[in-house]
Amino acid sequence: MRNTAKITTTVLAAGALTLGLSACGADSSDTDGPLIVAASPVPHAEILNFVKDNLAKKEGLDLQVKEFTDYVTPNTATQDGSVSANYFQNKPYLDDFNKKNGTDIVPVVTVHLEPLGLYSHKVEKADDLKSGATVAIPNDTVNEARALKLLAADGLITLKAGVGNEATPSDITKNPRNLTFKELEAAQTPRSLDDVDAAVVNGNYAIESDLKPSEDALVLESPKNNPYGNFLAVKKGNEDDPRVKKLAKLLTSPEVEKFIQDKYAGSVLASF
Repeated sequence: MRNTAKITTTVLAAGALTLGLSACGADSSDTDGPLIVAASPVPHAEILNFVKDNLAKKEGLDLQVKEFTDYVTPNTATQDGSVSANYFQNKPYLDDFNKKNGTDIVPVVTVHLEPLGLYSHKVEKADDLKSGATVAIPNDTVNEARALKLLAADGLITLKAGVGNEATPSDITKNPRNLTFKELEAAQTPRSLDDVDAAVVNGNYAIESDLKPSEDALVLESPKNNPYGNFLAVKKGNEDDPRVKKLAKLLTSPEVEKFIQDKYAGSVLASF
């Protein structure tokens, strides 16, 4: 059982890669070479691999997909040219990353939205959370704020008026259930479900953990007026790379829209 919480500041961003950059084996700045894209395994790499296997050849695009499991390496690799582009994050996360790291990575095209959700192995609805319950939330700046806003949208807590994408538990003004917050790396939140009363989990990590956001979330972000879609991104100046333009076109094609609808059944939503 779940409630859909309406929230206009969301998302996610997420990253997931298991292959080292040393394995790239190609110069990502060579516009005649392969386009190497860093991506989270789910759903980003799955979407890219659908493009690679079904659409890229017809467009003359040599696409290589490198999977990462963290939120930092895809951007640093894009900045230093180890990869050509990345696909794993949303605008609030990228803005925060650029500001803190002095990078100049820019969005190219928005592809999909992954709703953030509250999950539990111990209760069937958010109202069943008892006083003093422990809730795990992501500890990175944007996703922590996003998680708190999700809980506030469902009435579990109240945040300071006008709080932005840097909100932390210290910005909670009302906590009627005396919830305790356990701040974890985003990838760890689904793994914490046996140890906490509930956890706020990014969409990609939920899917990787066999959770179905559209069915299993106690509270789920609404896509309505939601500007936090995940996008293809490049280092500033590479937006006009013909390979990037080809991939942007394919990622927003009817074929990809159908793939997202069929494979994720509402847990990932096309945003184009």
